[in-house]
This record gives sequence, C-alpha cells and structure tokens, in this order.
Amino acid sequence: MPTTQKSTTRITDKAESSLRVDLAAAFRLAAQFDWHEAVGNHFSVAVSADGRHFLMNPRWRHFSLIKASELLLLDSNDERTLQRPDAPDPSAWCIHGQLHARIPAARCVLHVHPPYATALSCLKDPTLLPIDQNSARFHGRIAQDLHYAGIADDPDEGARLAAVLGNRSVLMMGNHGVLVTAATVSDAFDELYFLERACKTLVLAYSTGQPLNVMTDALAERTARDWKDYAGAGIAHFEELKRLLDETDASYKQ
Repeated sequence: MPTTQKSTTRITDKAESSLRVDLAAAFRLAAQFDWHEAVGNHFSVAVSADGRHFLMNPRWRHFSLIKASELLLLDSNDERTLQRPDAPDPSAWCIHGQLHARIPAARCVLHVHPPYATALSCLKDPTLLPIDQNSARFHGRIAQDLHYAGIADDPDEGARLAAVLGNRSVLMMGNHGVLVTAATVSDAFDELYFLERACKTLVLAYSTGQPLNVMTDALAERTARDWKDYAGAGIAHFEELKRLLDETDASYKQ
C-alpha cells in the first residue's frame, strides 16, 4: 500500500452513519435490480480524506439482507485485516483496499457482475459504443482491462486495476464485470444504473444483427457534457429509490 497520506482525518460519526445508511440502501437496491451475484460482489465508501479508512460489506452476506450497522470499517494500511475474525472477502479487500488507498478521489466504489455489463465485458471488444444518450453518457470515461487473470485475491492485482482505472470513473473488467466510482454513494449508484441500462441497450442492439447507428465522437462528447447539466437528478433518483425501500423494508437503516 502507498505510505504517503494526504490526511487520515475521519468524518464525523453523524456523517459516517449517513454513509452507512446510503451504502446499505445501495446493496438492497442492487439486489432488487438483479445486479448482485450470490453472496459475492462488493461496495465500499471512504470515511477519511485520504480514502485509507472505508466501509465495506462483510464477507459472504447477501445484498438483500445487509444493514448499515453490519458494514465493516477497514483501514487499507492494516496488513492484519485478513487475519481478523470478521475479515472481509480476500478479493474484496485486495480490490477495494488498493483502490481507496491509491485513488482518494474514488470515494465510493461499486463492483458487481450485472447481466448486461458483464455480457459486454465478455466480448473481444467490450467497448460501450455511443448508440443512445445513455451509452453516450460514458463516452471517454471508461477504462478497459483486457488482462483478466483469475479471481483478484492478490494486492498486486488490486494495484494493477487501480493503475488501469487511473482518472476515469468506470472500469470495464474483461471476462469479469464492471467497477464504478464516484464522489458519493448516490452518484456512484446512478452511474451504475445508467451503465447497466446502456449495456443492455447495446447488447440488445447487437442481438438484432443489424448495423449499429453509432454516434460521431463529437456528438457523443456533446451528449456526455449535456448529462452534467442533470447531475442533480442522480441524487433525486437515489432518494426516491430509498423512499420506495422505506415503504417495503426499512431494516437496511438499522
């Protein structure tokens, strides 16, 4: 892990509690949308300025059952983490620990294997072509990793993935799935929502066998910029989804 720290200052207990609730809601919603996979896949959110301290789901807990109080508080510099009685999943630790330590701006990291994004990641060319406004949203913002080497349970692999992601917000993980980062849980969730929808549209378009009507780079870039004018919609989207959760099962807040 990197030894240079910007700041290990933790957020307030109230702010951490709010993050716990938001991340727990994200797990529940991901299960509802069928983005999860058994008791694998992982979400995390930083609680310190340098990203070193972060919250993440406990090992092998189903997304649909996760509660705010159950989220693990981890330190990416703690080499004894995997020896703890409540140790996280090794692959989760190696990916999220390295990402938070190396890219502090990636406050929230969502890694899942949703059906359509994963299907796209399995193509020889997993490029998300800009064929509609949802797919154009990600124009120039996706990093591609085409060097899958098995389950990522080695810190060096996490460091490699962090380097591939660089300053982009989405990582298309070849033969694997996707990883989305953002400054907040609501922003990351909204990104993942539109990413999976965009991948679904592209996969369905591919399935017709007809030529794709791909936007020009100029049009795709303009559309991606246009999305920034609607940034507040992502926050509203997540809050509305939490309202729906509250009407059926608010236990995620516990």
